[in-house]
Amino acid sequence: MADPYSTLGVQRGANEKDIKSAYRKLAKELHPDRNQDNPKASERFAEVTRAYDLLSDKDKRAKFDRGEIDADGNPAMPFGGAGGFRPRPGGGSQGYSARDFQGFGAGEETDISDLFEGLFGRGSGGFGARGEGPGGMGGGFGGRRQAPPQRGSNTSYRLKVPFVDAAALKPQRITLSTGNTIDLKLPAGVEDGTQMRLKGKGNPGPAGAGDALVTVVVEPHAFYTRDGDDVRLDLPITLDEAVRGAKVKVPTVEGPVMLTIVPGSNSGKVLRLKGRGFSNKNGGRGDQLVRLEIQLPEDLSSLTERLDGWSDGTGVRNRLGV
Repeated sequence: MADPYSTLGVQRGANEKDIKSAYRKLAKELHPDRNQDNPKASERFAEVTRAYDLLSDKDKRAKFDRGEIDADGNPAMPFGGAGGFRPRPGGGSQGYSARDFQGFGAGEETDISDLFEGLFGRGSGGFGARGEGPGGMGGGFGGRRQAPPQRGSNTSYRLKVPFVDAAALKPQRITLSTGNTIDLKLPAGVEDGTQMRLKGKGNPGPAGAGDALVTVVVEPHAFYTRDGDDVRLDLPITLDEAVRGAKVKVPTVEGPVMLTIVPGSNSGKVLRLKGRGFSNKNGGRGDQLVRLEIQLPEDLSSLTERLDGWSDGTGVRNRLGV
């Protein structure tokens, strides 16, 4: 995979906020739902997701910056880390390229094996020749070291979650690529684009299974909308309910409740249902905000008869200066 910083278009010194902002912008542009006829966008979306997964993990980011792992999260080859030649993204299979050793031959590419032999000696002296046994310390710079066993690759999933389920943190049943089915618990603060890592639920490998990376897609709702941690709802009421007051049934993300409308309520008035919104990472929960909308009957003949000879002279538009 390409350098994760380049993939997200951020500098190496970027803070967490800048990285998250860059990821959200790219994820929104490249989301498969918005690019159904563009397979390259889906591939790019997967690359961006993998890059964000690495850089949003403080431990992995630090290891990558030190050259201990590559852009895919796999351990770097020999000569990485303290005391060796630090790998850098864009290099060869060892984590470096010929340009890292320019200057030894007027800008020409230098054969690395000749360089090491010249520094440490050929034959039985120094660190030993290539392929030498224990007597010559063949496991040092001259000897070939076998790459360590690798974990299996990670697998990425897009999980569509109904709006109500996301608000109520209802577990979601998913089937992994291995064929196993699990009930996934949604985290507090879940929102569209939230990423979840399932350790050891990826593809198998010699050193253990990789991880499953789940990106949550919260589906829109027919009449609920989200406002931060709050849920908003426009509630139709009749004219007589607004004038006389009433107790009406109101839907919420966890089932209907009764709501009291006081006499003389106007359209646009907002009533608050405590604790009926989305859970947040701080352990709290938002509210449901109910906005009243007075709806007149389609047949106004009966109402017109009742209002015959009556008019409201309170000057409802005086505050507008008209």
